[in-house]
Amino acid sequence: MAKSIKSPIAAIDIGIQVKDREKIAQGLSKLLADTYTLYLQTHNFHWNVEGPMFNTLHLMFMDQYTELWTALDLIAERIRSLGFPAPGTYKEFAKLASIEQVEGVPEALAMVGFLVKGHEAVARTARAVFPAADKASDESTADLLTQRLQIHEKTSWMLRSLLK
Repeated sequence: MAKSIKSPIAAIDIGIQVKDREKIAQGLSKLLADTYTLYLQTHNFHWNVEGPMFNTLHLMFMDQYTELWTALDLIAERIRSLGFPAPGTYKEFAKLASIEQVEGVPEALAMVGFLVKGHEAVARTARAVFPAADKASDESTADLLTQRLQIHEKTSWMLRSLLK
């Protein structure tokens, strides 16, 4: 009879101390909350935009919320890779997010302005995680943050261009 060998359950040992992983995960949780809040806002605006720029904004908002939806998974999986649970409820996101929720249905160009502010807020949140990632030599998180910054800064610029 073959002897069963159990896999040892070991602590995470990826070269980053647990206190550093925790600090990074906390920052990424804020990034996740901001990204989810911006996703929801963008999707809401996609559904409710009206006016002469309807088609342009409707399609642009769809591209943006689709990209944000994909980003949510990447951020949450990085938090899990660091050994911590990813927040996943409206209540948790509301506590962690820095983006103001918009009440009602703004005019089309006001929607664009709110999204500019939202993308800039997400960029600030992402940038705030860098010191912890750098201190811990967490290149994987730094790479994720760099990619998110590029997207949010570019999207903010493109949206702002519509307001001129």
